[in-house]
Amino acid sequence: MAETTDDTRFANILVTGGCGFIGSNLIRVLTEENLVPGLEFIANLDALTYAGNRSNLADLEGDTRYRLIHADICDAARMDNIFRHGQFDAVLHLAAESHVDRSLMGPEAFFRTNVMGTAVMLDAARRHKVRRFVMVSTDEVYGSLPDDSASRFRETTPLDPTSPYAASKAASDLAALSFAKSFGMDVVVTRSSNNYGPYQFPEKMIPLMTINALNDQPLPVYGDGRNIRDWIHARDHARGIVAALFRGRAGAIYNLGAHNERRNLELVERILDILQKPRSLIRFVTDRAAHDLRYAIDATRAREELAWEPQADFGGAFEQTVRWYVDNRAWWEAIIHGPYRDYYRKLYGERLAG
Repeated sequence: MAETTDDTRFANILVTGGCGFIGSNLIRVLTEENLVPGLEFIANLDALTYAGNRSNLADLEGDTRYRLIHADICDAARMDNIFRHGQFDAVLHLAAESHVDRSLMGPEAFFRTNVMGTAVMLDAARRHKVRRFVMVSTDEVYGSLPDDSASRFRETTPLDPTSPYAASKAASDLAALSFAKSFGMDVVVTRSSNNYGPYQFPEKMIPLMTINALNDQPLPVYGDGRNIRDWIHARDHARGIVAALFRGRAGAIYNLGAHNERRNLELVERILDILQKPRSLIRFVTDRAAHDLRYAIDATRAREELAWEPQADFGGAFEQTVRWYVDNRAWWEAIIHGPYRDYYRKLYGERLAG
């Protein structure tokens, strides 16, 4: 990271959703990799809902540079008080409901948190004169690409969300950009491809398939498994967010991806091979509604303007991710009970029974 001037020094940073998968990896990058010169304090604001796991960052709770704030971003009065006392230089806004399947089962929570919560955060940041607001989003706002090797999402690709989750993120992106235009706020939007790495909640594909394989349970693969996703390691994504914090143009959007397109079935088979489990565990199940066929990111703008490059080698990093879940069984065993089991049965029960 290049040396910064006083105008680009961010000593006091607020991360929202920092106990989630990407948020916890971001906070670890901030505390371990010295990417932010003069960093003094990180406030982690998290509602600690089902996917916000305090244990993800338990080892940092004795660090004087770090503080966890348990709060709901939709609580405007609480946010005003937090911002008044926090005197934040920057906000890295990751807090969101993020699972497509859950958004199909209950859309309301997604629009509440992702749209209204973001609006509350933007307004608090505006009123308390936060110098930069980084809105962390997803490539799912662009919709689906054809099954070819040429087309990729660019920052100019029209928004075409197909799920309530993606629609709520598209709306929150537009809200952030509207604050830049209407109020002159310094806002930057990042949109990443699918993330992999440690601490991902077990409902997502890679940990779900890994955990089921470890337990010799069926691996539910939607449709024929030919859907394609473009994968980026969560730490590479985190470094891209930090690069956008320092080098992003106000009002600009940056796509963050690592050009690792893989079919879902290919990854599921790779997980089974790593764990030396039989492919007979794969169970093709009824596809979900409006399942996007392909995502692929063109990250040229981020590479050129942010001087950012993903570092992880996908083959090795993917295997390390799978083995992280093998080595951290206690972490996920503490999650896959009670409400999670109810959710799993509701989503996959009839599909697997059929």
